[in-house]
Amino acid sequence: MDIQLKETERIDDLQLKGLKLIQDTNGFCFGIDAVLLANFAKVKRGANVADLGTGTGIIPILIAGKSEAKKIVGVEIQEEVYEMATRSVKLNNLEDRVQIVNADIKTIDQELEVHGYHVVTSNPPYMHMDGIKNPNDKKAISRHEVKCNLEDVIKAASRLTMPKGKFFMIHRPTRLVDIITLGRKYRLEPKQLQFIHPRANKAPNLVLVEFVKDGRPELKILDPLYVYGEDGNYTEELRAVYANEDIGEN
Repeated sequence: MDIQLKETERIDDLQLKGLKLIQDTNGFCFGIDAVLLANFAKVKRGANVADLGTGTGIIPILIAGKSEAKKIVGVEIQEEVYEMATRSVKLNNLEDRVQIVNADIKTIDQELEVHGYHVVTSNPPYMHMDGIKNPNDKKAISRHEVKCNLEDVIKAASRLTMPKGKFFMIHRPTRLVDIITLGRKYRLEPKQLQFIHPRANKAPNLVLVEFVKDGRPELKILDPLYVYGEDGNYTEELRAVYANEDIGEN
């Protein structure tokens, strides 16, 4: 398919079933956290999935490639980024399964079906507004809580997730108390945690969390995942994440 690129855009090969992604070199490009979250999410065949703060659309496109989800909706508030993600969907001929919506998650009830999703995912902005010089900058909006905060994300996820549905998030371990407290406030019970460490001798800098809507209290801590080995290369566990082409559940 002939897709027009803007001057600062490029097409990246996702190394998964021929999927590709348009990214703006002047904007926020996806990182390892998006790949980890897409792999962590458990998506059954025929599921409806929503991704909050989808950015470039990386998570919906990866989930489309790795699962048999029926419908995947990415929600993005920045119009220019939304438009770029929409072109990535067309580039991969995924229009029948993936849709990008230009909307504010704080008013998500007006855009998407309440309690209509088996799975919701989010790789939200990690950092507070402190020190922001340009709140309209695309990178600042992706990294800092400019357009939404942690509570906005968790509240929206709860509104979209059906009873016993699942919400998967990646965030900073420093926000873990807030994450669990807010999850319970909005009827999302944390069921699994996995800490991501840069190396075996370093503290974790990311945490993956699985919630179940109206689930029973019982939390399982999964084995940690280390990104780099002593040789400075990706560990076998991380290479397996990148190589895994099936995150679905039958």
